Amino acid sequence: MISPYYTPTRVTFGENAEENVGKEIKRENAKCVLIHYGSSRTEKSGLLGKVRSLIEKEGIKTVCLGGVKPNPRLSLVRKGIELAKKEKVDFILALGGGSVIDSAKAIGYGLYNRNTDVWDIYDKKAEAEGCTPLGVILTLSATGSEMSDSSVITNEDGGLKRGYNNDKSRARFALLNPVLTYTVPRYQTEAGSVDIAMHTIERFFHAGEGISITDEIAGALVKNVFEKALICIDNPENYEARASLMWASSISHNGLMAVGNDQRGDWACHNMEHELSGMFDIAHGAGLAILFPHWSRYVYKENPERFALLGKLVFGIEEKGEEGALKTIEAFENVFRALEMPLSLKDAGISVSDEQIDEMVWKATLGHRRTLGAFKMLSDDDMRAIFKAAR
Repeated sequence: MISPYYTPTRVTFGENAEENVGKEIKRENAKCVLIHYGSSRTEKSGLLGKVRSLIEKEGIKTVCLGGVKPNPRLSLVRKGIELAKKEKVDFILALGGGSVIDSAKAIGYGLYNRNTDVWDIYDKKAEAEGCTPLGVILTLSATGSEMSDSSVITNEDGGLKRGYNNDKSRARFALLNPVLTYTVPRYQTEAGSVDIAMHTIERFFHAGEGISITDEIAGALVKNVFEKALICIDNPENYEARASLMWASSISHNGLMAVGNDQRGDWACHNMEHELSGMFDIAHGAGLAILFPHWSRYVYKENPERFALLGKLVFGIEEKGEEGALKTIEAFENVFRALEMPLSLKDAGISVSDEQIDEMVWKATLGHRRTLGAFKMLSDDDMRAIFKAAR
């Protein structure tokens, strides 16, 4: 199967990268920019003011919309679309992490596709014809949205969490300064690191043949992410560790880890976790840490050698077959513990009923409009079994 690799985003990486924002936006011939961000910390740190000044210095108007939360909400997206229409916005700058970027992409879809409800795009009832151009100043290493074609939005009405992939939403530029991640809270660093690793792991478990160079890059990336995340726990201002995590975030989800693979990957854990965090508002990386070991124990017999290979590349595990596969799963559980991630819903303080599991299974399949899994295609009963094992 063909593995397309498309990376149009211009990346500026290093200290003070954000100082290029005015020139980058001027290059896009923008007249009015919506600066989209999350918490008030962006204002209090002075970063928002600095960015506005750099843009306005180029003669470009700015308007601002903050308030993005983890698992970004549809209600704020709608507010952003209306603000952007009113102010005649023609460019969007995401100033933050993955949630901010995802929200910015959704605003971009809604602003461009004015005759289509933006939720219909995420609910797979409509296709986006385009997206208002956007750029990124990254302040959190996690989702890889700064170079990916994807975004995920949560509809508070029903707790529905939906992802959408379209190359038209890829950022025109991404300004990556690792120093901006020094103040990221410990838990967000840990959960974000799991998310980075899982973007590569989900692609590693594809259904067919792959190539060794992509496997080896994948193993090196996941190993590096775990090593650097543990360094950041004790030394949050270690530039090299923060820089490694930031670049890993980008290349883990920009398509590189799928090149040469039979198809894009499995993604069952991600899709199931979307319903978990949609219902319980748990951090995405924490939800993935809960589900991945339970998914692994459920499916590993489909191809134990694939699990064993990942264990060898990431952890140096030499055993092959089922023994190697089980040791690999245990090694992931151990590193998740070291990163203070929950390994069960109970660990996360979540009590889930059989009825809630049925609801998550239904939502994960979009009401049976899609199937989940590639390494192993999951039935409803399979998903129920994994959710129940995770309790």
